[in-house]
Amino acid sequence: MPIDRRRAEGLAFLAAFAACIPAANWLIGHVGTVCVPHGPCLIPVAPGLSAPSGVLMIGLALVLRDLVQRRLGLVSVLGAILAGALLSAALAPPSLVVASAVAFLVSELADCAVFTPLQRRGLVLAVFLSSIAGLVVDSALFLLLAFGSLTYLPGQIVGKAWMVVLVLPVAWWLRERDRRLGLAPA
Repeated sequence: MPIDRRRAEGLAFLAAFAACIPAANWLIGHVGTVCVPHGPCLIPVAPGLSAPSGVLMIGLALVLRDLVQRRLGLVSVLGAILAGALLSAALAPPSLVVASAVAFLVSELADCAVFTPLQRRGLVLAVFLSSIAGLVVDSALFLLLAFGSLTYLPGQIVGKAWMVVLVLPVAWWLRERDRRLGLAPA
């Protein structure tokens, strides 16, 4: 794959990563089967489990972060994480600014810390494990800072994990295509 194509894919992943932030903030306040007064809108994620609807985009963002790093490198993804935290703070409802920005920043850095050493050993495993680490950190921090409660923690974890699992085939396909073309990660 020519350098331009690798960069173009990285920029596409970066744009999708950035889009997850406003989408998560919008979903949490507008989309759900139940919207709690002065709280999040909830969606069912498993029998008996609900979660704030923004979990869908956060699970996706964790995987996209890994793919941005795979295509554009560590320095680019660290810049994207910082910009994402600022964007998250700028777009979050006033009551969620701190929770949104801090949870985003810390969870994406946790994802990065797990993904970086594992990616050369196996892309799919690295994406899965780093996303799990990131989603647990994001879930706990966001809920504690936003609502002072871990009531929705199991639902948050399950909801984000669903998105990670649904997107893993894309990571597998990229790995296989990169192998076929003899490409190493960025």
